[in-house]
Amino acid sequence: MGRRSRIFAVAHRISKLRRSVKYDTQMLRLRLIRNLEQLFNVADDFARGKIQTQTLDGEIHRITMKQRQMWARIAAYIAQILNATTKNYDERELDKDMDKLEALINEAVATGKAESASKEA
Repeated sequence: MGRRSRIFAVAHRISKLRRSVKYDTQMLRLRLIRNLEQLFNVADDFARGKIQTQTLDGEIHRITMKQRQMWARIAAYIAQILNATTKNYDERELDKDMDKLEALINEAVATGKAESASKEA
């Protein structure tokens, strides 16, 4: 195998790898977008009042206006993540966004628990 054919073989492998990575990244991005759309729809349903109750510690509680406002904020944040993901896929930035989203959701759930506890007292 001559020097030129080795260089061609390496260049060909690199080209093949790039196509593979690009394809895998696009598939990952598509899967991510679908999942974010599902999350957005759930958050939007909470915000609009289509879902009116939630189960906390085995008990059913009504969703309060404050929680609906928090779910609207969550839906808006998911929309921002979707917009950024469609433009550019940055795994580190996405991890930060997912951490923030999880914190927002936990805050909304905690608010429901706190409001339920205060009503019982």
